[in-house]
Amino acid sequence: MKTYIISDIHGEYDLFCRLMEKVGFSDEDTIISCGDMIEKGEHSVRLAKLLFSMKNAVLLAGNHEYDFLKYYWSLMRETEDYGLVLRKLQEYFPYDGELLDWETADRFEALPYFYETEEYICVHAGVPLDERGNILPLKQATPEQLVYDRNFKEPDILPRGGECVFFGHTPTINLGLEPRIKCYLRDGKRGDHVRDYHKIHLDTGVYHSGVLGCLRVEDCREFYVRKTTL
Repeated sequence: MKTYIISDIHGEYDLFCRLMEKVGFSDEDTIISCGDMIEKGEHSVRLAKLLFSMKNAVLLAGNHEYDFLKYYWSLMRETEDYGLVLRKLQEYFPYDGELLDWETADRFEALPYFYETEEYICVHAGVPLDERGNILPLKQATPEQLVYDRNFKEPDILPRGGECVFFGHTPTINLGLEPRIKCYLRDGKRGDHVRDYHKIHLDTGVYHSGVLGCLRVEDCREFYVRKTTL
């Protein structure tokens, strides 16, 4: 049983399936998605329905899911014509919106904003820190902080404490890096365990780079697939 962590798949259904095939993903394994499964790519709803159907999937909301939900909630405040609401929600996804049904919309609404174990924290954009860099209680953070944070990506922001923080939101290529996962190693550590890292930046910018990657928790090994054409 293995655990794989990914972020910012952005509707790249085929590429995600190729990546899961590459790692040999099985029903006994766990996939954790740190948000932004939707938009940009052409198969947002198709990908979301696949992820929602997976046996051992931990799925978090990113800013794109949160923006969709804000639109959803605004429609629900405006009308009680639920057929109209569903049609407008389907129009939100220009490529495959016809696949959206109420069950899938409800699954989006139920998405949590963080996932925490004794060894690591998963979030979309960043975690709240005090002035010393200690991680503040995540239950006290607002959804906006967890999905929109633009500061946590900075290389000099290194959370203190025992847990490694997995996050995405900003493509690593926007920091002048290669389209790969960026791992921030703690001083004196080897890097073969997640607690050897302060944080791990997962967003490879697949929409622009054509590269999608994930990390296996048990040995910190990275896996990548690339589009043949952009």
